[in-house]
Formats: sequence, C-alpha cells, structure tokens
Amino acid sequence: MAELETQRLVLRPMVADDVDGEAPFEQDQMYSWLERNLAHQRRHGFGLFAACLKGDGRLIGDCGLELMKVADEQVAELGYDFRSDCWNQGYATEAACAVRDYAFTTLQLPRLVSLVRPGNRASARVAEKTGLKKVEQIQRYGQPYLRYEIENTTG
Repeated sequence: MAELETQRLVLRPMVADDVDGEAPFEQDQMYSWLERNLAHQRRHGFGLFAACLKGDGRLIGDCGLELMKVADEQVAELGYDFRSDCWNQGYATEAACAVRDYAFTTLQLPRLVSLVRPGNRASARVAEKTGLKKVEQIQRYGQPYLRYEIENTTG
C-alpha cells in the first residue's frame, strides 16, 4: 500500500502499533478494529491510512477505502475519522481528496461511496467538498445512512 502526502498530512498504511486504546473504545475493541482493517489491507492491497501531521508525526485520525456490500453491490467506501480536537481544520477533507485521487488514478476504481449518518453535517460536508453527491438514504444493519457517490472520470 502506498504512502500519500498532502500539504499538512502524511497518509501511511496502518500498522499494529497504531492502537492507542483511547476513549471511547476499550483496548480489545481497538485491537479487533485494527486487525480487521489490516486484514482488509492484506487481502485487497488497500485500506485505511493512518493520518499523521507532517510537523510532529502525531496520529490524528484515519482515512481510506474499504470494500463492502451495499444494496447487494460490492463498492469501495471512502471513510474518514479524525480526533475531535482536530475537527473543523480541514484535515478530513484534505485526506479524503488525496485518497479519492489515489483510488481513481492509481487503483482505477470506477466509483466511490461514502455512508454518512443522518444529522452528521460535518461528515456530509467532507463528502460534498470531496466531490461526492448525495444519491439516496439507505438502511444498513438496521441503521439509516445517507449514501454519497462519485464516479471516476479520470480515464
């Protein structure tokens, strides 16, 4: 898996040492989540990137791609999650744009989706700034999500 660089971030493949066990998750939940992501990375050659600040290398979140089944279709979801003390600084949008470009130019994926919980305006704004358009509301595991989508027009 590649390493990506933006103006303020280094997006590198996740590693086992990235588990820090901070609230709201217990240590065993973090290990389980990280192992699932590392397994996805090994299986598909891509996954979530650890988002680190260029200046001090501090891990502030993650952003990347996950293959999943949505409405009986295999799709690549562009997801992002950042520490709350790093919100509203443009990091998620910066990372999501870099991952979108990587997905379309390097991996040549045909389309990306993002699933956003209704009411999560900040996450919806990141999807919109990254070029994704809201297409529908869906149910996934009994929970409502807004489905955002973007087509690869690079080729």
